[in-house]
Amino acid sequence: MDWSIQDVARLANTTSRTLRHYGTVGLLEPSRIGANGYRFYDERSLVRLQRILMLRDLGLGLPAIREVIDEQTDETRALAAHLAWLREERERLARQIRSVENTIDTLDRKEQLMAEQMFDGFDHTAYRDEVEERWGKAAYADGDAWWTRKSPAEKAAWQNERRQLAADWQAAAERGLAPEGEVAQRLARRQFEWLAGIPGTPGAGTTGPTREYFAGLGEMYVADERFAANFGGVRGAEFVRDAMVVYADRHLRPSVEA
Repeated sequence: MDWSIQDVARLANTTSRTLRHYGTVGLLEPSRIGANGYRFYDERSLVRLQRILMLRDLGLGLPAIREVIDEQTDETRALAAHLAWLREERERLARQIRSVENTIDTLDRKEQLMAEQMFDGFDHTAYRDEVEERWGKAAYADGDAWWTRKSPAEKAAWQNERRQLAADWQAAAERGLAPEGEVAQRLARRQFEWLAGIPGTPGAGTTGPTREYFAGLGEMYVADERFAANFGGVRGAEFVRDAMVVYADRHLRPSVEA
């Protein structure tokens, strides 16, 4: 079964012009073109369009969307990772809604506000003490300022990138790939580049994380069950750690030269 470009535009609440543009830039080709020149899209095309629209809503540009989709060939896994993020966001927004509703209700009844109930769902400083203890107050301050300056769309896009990377690690671990292999090392490079973009990370914005920091972070992924859960558990985290150690040994200099 397939759908005409007009049908797809109506179903997706977009325009035929937009769909044709997606085709022009190689993002969404029609599954077939009729004798009359009309474009038609099959089920796989609709799945791809759904992914395009979700990533666009996160604030990604078309080149970035194409890169993400081309990298994530397992559509079911990619959608599952995005669904997990959507559910987390739904829960966070539900908590914010309840918090604001309670504040409005309390103000209407002219009762005493309960400060501890006013900010549920708004906290992005949950790990402040831990970060400051591990890497110092400047690391937390830099990261917090960087995060606070981001727009909601930028925050959502960054969170999606983080979840997608974790899902890719998990998929590679489940396939039993070698940590020193090409796929694992591409993932390790993505992990390195992702970390290099976070202020507060040693080497962020310049050379990127040091060998000690990068390898040590891999060890932390295994030791801390909160991080291990991102990679499907301890076995997945061990695969990530081993790949990061290989990458560090091959490409990164130690922070202090011998």
